Amino acid sequence: MIVTNTETVAGYHIAEIRGIVQGNTVRAKHLGRDLMAGLKNVVGGELKGYTELLTESRRQATERMMAQAEELGANAIVNVRFTTSAVTQGAAELYAYGTAVVVEQA
Repeated sequence: MIVTNTETVAGYHIAEIRGIVQGNTVRAKHLGRDLMAGLKNVVGGELKGYTELLTESRRQATERMMAQAEELGANAIVNVRFTTSAVTQGAAELYAYGTAVVVEQA
């Protein structure tokens, strides 16, 4: 599965458009991460617990999006975008979406 944030895939042409696909995950903060984040706010630096949480969320949302594209018979997803939104206090959704297509080598 080719996944790109561009409208085309270099060296390929889009033979079919299969539709919009999406994947999402909702994650809540973890008390341990919050405590460490509070300490980092005092001394500064990267909030590694949150970085790991967001990295895992992006991976999971992307995998779900790719699974939906495979169900549609696509072999690529173009125009991939990510967005986040607050669901409730302490929880956020990470949403990935794009257009599932069938590409063929040019």
